[in-house]
Amino acid sequence: MEAPVLEFVCTLHVQLDPVMEMGAGLAGRRRIIPIVGGEVIGDAISGEILNLGADWQTVFANNVAEIDTRYAFKTHDGALIEVVNFGYRHGPPEVIQALAQGETVAPDQYYMRTHARLETGDPRYDWVNRTLFLGKGQRLPHAVQIDLFAIR
Repeated sequence: MEAPVLEFVCTLHVQLDPVMEMGAGLAGRRRIIPIVGGEVIGDAISGEILNLGADWQTVFANNVAEIDTRYAFKTHDGALIEVVNFGYRHGPPEVIQALAQGETVAPDQYYMRTHARLETGDPRYDWVNRTLFLGKGQRLPHAVQIDLFAIR
């Protein structure tokens, strides 16, 4: 079999509130990062990220951050779409420290990848219910940018 092909779908520009540190949990340091808005930009799908949802992160002893988000957006034509996104962010300690201090770091300096599932009841976007997505991300001072690719 041939390797799957990635097809660009959209960019998620996810606005964040400040990180809420929960402290040490069973698996590592726990954090909640509220998702408060943003936009979805793409030819296949576009819209506004709603002010609801969060990233429920666990930072493991090896400093890998496990990304576990759930939020939603409204398309430009009124469909509601849920996003469940799971992945990892890690990199050299000095790069991760710079990100934690709110500095902008080139995304090629660290690893931030996710796999996403989108779901809707709107028949115009039923294709998202049958597609898996791969995300490549970048942490910005008050946002995350994720380019989503359909796995074909």
